[in-house]
Amino acid sequence: MDRAAAHPEISVIVPVYNEAGVVAGLFRTLAEQSGVAFELVICDGGSNDATVAKIWALSEDAPFPVSLIHSGKGRGRQLNEGATASRGDTLLFLHADSSFADGQALRNGLDALDAAVAEMGNERLAGHFSLRFIRQCDQSSPGFYHYECKARLHRRECTHGDQGLLLRRSFFNEAGPFDESLPILEDTRMAEAIRQRGSWLLLPAEIRTSARRFETEGLAARQTLNAVILNFAAIGREEFILEIPHIYGSQDRSRLLQLYPFFNSFRRQIKALPRRDRRRLWHDTGAYVRANAWQLALALDTRRNFRRGIEPGEGSTPCLAFYDCYLDRLTDNPAGRLAAALLVYCWFQLSRLGSSLRHIQREQ
Repeated sequence: MDRAAAHPEISVIVPVYNEAGVVAGLFRTLAEQSGVAFELVICDGGSNDATVAKIWALSEDAPFPVSLIHSGKGRGRQLNEGATASRGDTLLFLHADSSFADGQALRNGLDALDAAVAEMGNERLAGHFSLRFIRQCDQSSPGFYHYECKARLHRRECTHGDQGLLLRRSFFNEAGPFDESLPILEDTRMAEAIRQRGSWLLLPAEIRTSARRFETEGLAARQTLNAVILNFAAIGREEFILEIPHIYGSQDRSRLLQLYPFFNSFRRQIKALPRRDRRRLWHDTGAYVRANAWQLALALDTRRNFRRGIEPGEGSTPCLAFYDCYLDRLTDNPAGRLAAALLVYCWFQLSRLGSSLRHIQREQ
């Protein structure tokens, strides 16, 4: 191993669990990176397929040092264990199915982070790449386009693990570690911790992430469930999430997502609460939804830009600007939060009934 490999500029940390079908792509995209010395640290969460064997085989010919470690299942735990085992002063947390089209992505990303840190005078900064979904079909989609645009913003809950997370180890130690209390949301919570303690930087490269889960499960269904889960986490109702098994199944076992069991589970848990707690839950939900209503304005902008063929993140957002300037202020009050709570309550009941009817039709 040469000196550059012995002292990596970046430690690339990847958690895996039953990812035998994608690890070859991970090694391939990293092997294409040039101009930067890095190590790859993979933390396996107990895979029971060929993931580990494939990683060992791929490591033999990899042009960069590879470490394979093991931990208990849980992405947060795996990411933390990977960070502990890594040696670089700069960390890149990456998904196993992510890739880069540009062979200079890591070099350019690190240079951008270095320059921003030097300008700020401190290391309380983290970078993420511009997200691009890789789909099984070539047909363009306004839904995927919207989420690609949203991922380029630095607003609350816009930054997730599929965009990559590049930051100094010192800042990770300050903002982290990743939350291990839930089986999901570790990346979202880390992103918000970074936002509270520092700032975000959009790195000058695209990261390509597989859309296989969304295409298999259905984009609308998955994002609906994600929104409900984020709400429960934000209002301190993590027990609603913990009671639901298999919120995220393994990628290789994904199938069309049925919302019926989730809505029924949420309804049962809400009904079990004392009346005062139920009112508080819907009140807090209204406050959370009102604070995130800007996403509806963004959706109008992204739909228009999509129809015009504008690249994600490059179009203007007049609806969002109008919302920020006027509508946000008009609704940021008890009446606005109450109205949001009532609308969400009606939406939840109608969505639950709709999912029940679809379930009955499938059973017949």
